[in-house]
Amino acid sequence: MTKNFVQELQWRGMVHDVMPGAEEHLMEEMRGAYVGIDPTADSLHIGHLVSVMMLRHFQLAGHKPYALVGGATGMIGDPSGKSAERNLLDEETLRHNQEAIKGQLARFLDFESGEDNAAVLVNNYDWMKNFSFLEFIRDVGKHITVNYMMAKDSVKKRLSSDAKEGMSFTEFTYQLVQGYDFLYLYQNHNCSLQMGGSDQWGNITTGTELIRRIGGGKGFALTCPLITKADGTKFGKTEGGNVWLDAERTSPYKFYQYWLNTSDDDAEKYIKIFTFLSQQEIEALVAEHKEAPHQRALQRKLAEEVTIMVHSEEDLNNAIKASDILFGKSTSEDLKQLNEKTFLDVFEGVPQATVSKDELDPGLDMIGALAAQTGFLGSNGEARRELKQNSISVNKEKVKEDYLITISDLINDKFVLLQRGKKNYFVLVVA
Repeated sequence: MTKNFVQELQWRGMVHDVMPGAEEHLMEEMRGAYVGIDPTADSLHIGHLVSVMMLRHFQLAGHKPYALVGGATGMIGDPSGKSAERNLLDEETLRHNQEAIKGQLARFLDFESGEDNAAVLVNNYDWMKNFSFLEFIRDVGKHITVNYMMAKDSVKKRLSSDAKEGMSFTEFTYQLVQGYDFLYLYQNHNCSLQMGGSDQWGNITTGTELIRRIGGGKGFALTCPLITKADGTKFGKTEGGNVWLDAERTSPYKFYQYWLNTSDDDAEKYIKIFTFLSQQEIEALVAEHKEAPHQRALQRKLAEEVTIMVHSEEDLNNAIKASDILFGKSTSEDLKQLNEKTFLDVFEGVPQATVSKDELDPGLDMIGALAAQTGFLGSNGEARRELKQNSISVNKEKVKEDYLITISDLINDKFVLLQRGKKNYFVLVVA
């Protein structure tokens, strides 16, 4: 092994805790490590990206990554960082989610090459489903004391006097189930390291304890810091909810915008965590950014790298084109290339009015389009004035009062974009 995995993560700010001896253990030969992923949806969101990046760095360092989809644990729910229990899923939904997640992971991890360190996807439901309750408490439960389990932070928080509700037995036993996963992968796949967010330390060390007591071996733990934003709001969330990797749930345009809009402090931190740029490249970018912060070199590079990695170069180019539309650097041709979802994302919150397609056959006059039939402007007189002052555009192109809006102006057979001045937009929806 030539590449020092722990060192690589350390300069990137991706190590919160690491068990003594882990670095030396990984330098000796190829090792196996796993990260658990909760399959409660059929897509990962950017909150999952940190642990996926850890697995990718692990594979790049010559080791063998395991992505564990928590089919069994997804059925009961992890109390770490949670204040309430989660909904339970049936097996069919879990399998569907697992396949979708594997497709997304394949953009980061090499599953198919046949190399010794090719990634493996496992699901803990496969080894837990036939385990009877009596067998589990006999073979696993007796090795860990209640005192040991009660000392974990995730348990203490839920049992403290501040907690709104107590903790069910199901959640209390979660750390045993996760601990058993580590033991199972250690015994059956030679997997000696578990990685996760810093809130997982307690669950991971329960696994290393089971490996010591039942497996007679040594397991290691490595956790990364929980990603936060400088302004205290939650990373990976927008007003509309999670930022997903699935383009159907979060369009590439919105995905790109999320990264583009990060603060300077966050961008400097995130570019180390969410890209594979080298230390030299990042240091040069940070220096360039400090000289001219208004050009947002860091944010632009971050948004580009992550969008290409999760989606594609074509999606990135479309997202950049869509972003330019709002800043006046585009033509009606650019607008007509947007798909409906991206168009609606770009003009989210812009006022709309609906007109019927029949009105476009003879052509809709500008006074009707601006005032009489849409209410975009306050009156016909105001519409005439604005047209005389040359401040009205249809699909980004200036028009006069004699212009008629017809079917040929439609974007996606459905929309016409009206604009007064630089920043006042209005969408005609043609039904």
